[in-house]
Amino acid sequence: MSFEAVIGLEVHAQLRTQTKLFCGCSTRFGDAPNTNVCPVCLGLPGALPVPNEAVIDLAVRAALALECRVNPVSVFARKNYFYPDLAKGYQISQFELPLNEHGRLAIEVDGERKEAGITRIHVEEDAAKNLHGVGGETLVDFNRAGVPLIEIVGDPDLRSGAEAEAYLRSLRDILMAVGVNDGNLEAGSFRCDANVSIRPVGSEILGTRVELKNINSFRFVRKAIEFEIARQKALVSSGGVVEQETRSWSEAEGRTKSMRGKEEAHDYRYFPDPDLPPIRIDDEHVERIRRDLPELPAETRARWQQLGLTEQDARVLTGHPELARYVDAGVALLGPERAKALANFVQSEVLRHVTTHGLRADVPVPIAHLAQLIELTLDDTINGKIAKEVFAKMVESGEPPRDIIDRDGLAQVTDTAAIEAVVQEVIDGHPAQLAQYRGGKTAVLGFFVGQVMKATRGQANPKLVQETLKRLLAEP
Repeated sequence: MSFEAVIGLEVHAQLRTQTKLFCGCSTRFGDAPNTNVCPVCLGLPGALPVPNEAVIDLAVRAALALECRVNPVSVFARKNYFYPDLAKGYQISQFELPLNEHGRLAIEVDGERKEAGITRIHVEEDAAKNLHGVGGETLVDFNRAGVPLIEIVGDPDLRSGAEAEAYLRSLRDILMAVGVNDGNLEAGSFRCDANVSIRPVGSEILGTRVELKNINSFRFVRKAIEFEIARQKALVSSGGVVEQETRSWSEAEGRTKSMRGKEEAHDYRYFPDPDLPPIRIDDEHVERIRRDLPELPAETRARWQQLGLTEQDARVLTGHPELARYVDAGVALLGPERAKALANFVQSEVLRHVTTHGLRADVPVPIAHLAQLIELTLDDTINGKIAKEVFAKMVESGEPPRDIIDRDGLAQVTDTAAIEAVVQEVIDGHPAQLAQYRGGKTAVLGFFVGQVMKATRGQANPKLVQETLKRLLAEP
């Protein structure tokens, strides 16, 4: 019997606010434990939550970017369960009336495009963080308690680990592009759980679901899902039964491992939070947020491809919103006809020097200087090899390229007579190679080009060098 996988992802994305969802405490990551806390996020008796308006606007922003419907009325609910990282004994989330519903996300795997549905996007507060093994104890850091999240619940439309990875990458790109989330997996501001089951091909009945948790990279998500699909298929094919449980991924062992059984769904006893009124959003407010949305990565890629960039060029350069804005600024300076030359240089030279910190990207060379360097290369003031040398000096000194070229005498030699003199000298100094060339081994031309470029410190115009060599080598 043939089986197919059914995969649905649940993504928790931290919203980029300076303060928490229901209090004024900082959301800053990495501060000393229990320093960003107050009676509200510690769940002390009598402390009342007050919703952060910026959170709601960011959640709507995410919803519009993912083509969701924004509900005019939504309600915060209490999700009741007991765990040390939940001081109140309940989490404030949304249940029956979420803020956003019914969106979609386009993905591409191996050249095939498909759309995956999004069930809902609701707002909730994060829990605290348990720190195990501190002096033999488990301690709790409440800095994270109350940090605003959106939970993006995907439809069970994915069929492979590769599709799940593509979904997560596309989702992260969009959330970063619209400024909702910083995409930092290591800091936990973008987290994913995967629900995986199998069913006979052609069946519409869902199989028993296994939840994969605590996976902190896109590659690990793909590998964990692929392993879990294979495990479930082997189990069912041998007469076994898939048990509903929660499993984690062990990269060291290359397999998923059982964390805890889950025989039936939790009864969280959801009910509307009596301390929080319903959220009401009118159409005008939604449209104001929609008008403020920037261009999405897919739209940027399509526009750039019309300028001559390849799909791969466009995908790499939209990998971070700051980088995409950097490239767009360069196209504005150079003109659309030089976009491909800019893209090539950014990928080959600039990217290795770029560092990112959430939504901030540090590019060591101002775009005006890079655009000037591209212009000087395209108008033959310098050649490609010298351009790389000049760029390295720009990174080191911060100087504009023209100053470096003039100071170090790096301008390209285009004097025909001067180049011919060097070419003749090189030919005269290598009679053996001359004989080989005239004997039909035309590949030796590359040797002569290299010798001329070496003699001119790489500054001779390569096109003139080749033309001159071919002419003089052909003479008797």
